[in-house]
Amino acid sequence: MQIEHWDPARDGELTEANMRRKLQARGYTVSKYVYPPGTRFPEHDHGVDKIDGVLSGRFRMDLQGGSAILEAGDLLAVPKHVLHSAEVVGDEPVVSLDAIRTT
Repeated sequence: MQIEHWDPARDGELTEANMRRKLQARGYTVSKYVYPPGTRFPEHDHGVDKIDGVLSGRFRMDLQGGSAILEAGDLLAVPKHVLHSAEVVGDEPVVSLDAIRTT
């Protein structure tokens, strides 16, 4: 599991527009989601490659036997057909950019 951390020197200020632009430049289609505290996603997979990018809040991801808590500015690549689960951690909603690549 590789987490990419936001680098203000390279990526600019952490904003929705800047993260969206970064993901789109990599060929991803981006959607924004807000997950309230207590949200859980049981183990599942997707038929596409995706990246979960966190703008705010804390999001625990379990993937390929590893577990990590993503925080603001963290990006996690989730390859297609790889089982994973997720959960909002704490009392703050998670604002996430969900990026998928269909080609």
